[in-house]
Amino acid sequence: MDTTPLQDAYRALLDAAATVAAADTSPVPPPGEWDADQILAHVSLISAATINAVSAAATATTTTYDNRTAHNDWTLDRVIALAGGNAGLRERIRLQGEALSALSGPMLAEAELDTLVPTLLISNGKVLVDQPMPLRDLITGLAGNELPGHTQQLLALLR
Repeated sequence: MDTTPLQDAYRALLDAAATVAAADTSPVPPPGEWDADQILAHVSLISAATINAVSAAATATTTTYDNRTAHNDWTLDRVIALAGGNAGLRERIRLQGEALSALSGPMLAEAELDTLVPTLLISNGKVLVDQPMPLRDLITGLAGNELPGHTQQLLALLR
């Protein structure tokens, strides 16, 4: 699997996060939206869940992919504290991106990438996916939708 799009998506997200962190003022999100640290904590949790799914496929272990905890305010706050704030979150995500790219690329066989993973994806309280998905689709969805969406969400904080 070519992980270049995944690497590019992580790089763009981290560039946007660094730009927001370097802003003269601390950007305030619109009501009901996340601030930069919460967005990064969410991405860190999603990245960890994806690494878990990839590792499970590599070890022939049954797994699920459920992003509900990545939307929980208490969990987001806990991840922010454990990472040590914005700089720690960015470093964590950088390392997670590297790990996921290494694990998803040359390590997995096509059969592993085709592993069906029971998946529950929510966004803004709405179910987007509630069915098994091939592992490769979780990875390409992260690269093509999830990370770019949060990159734009970060950059919108500057407006």
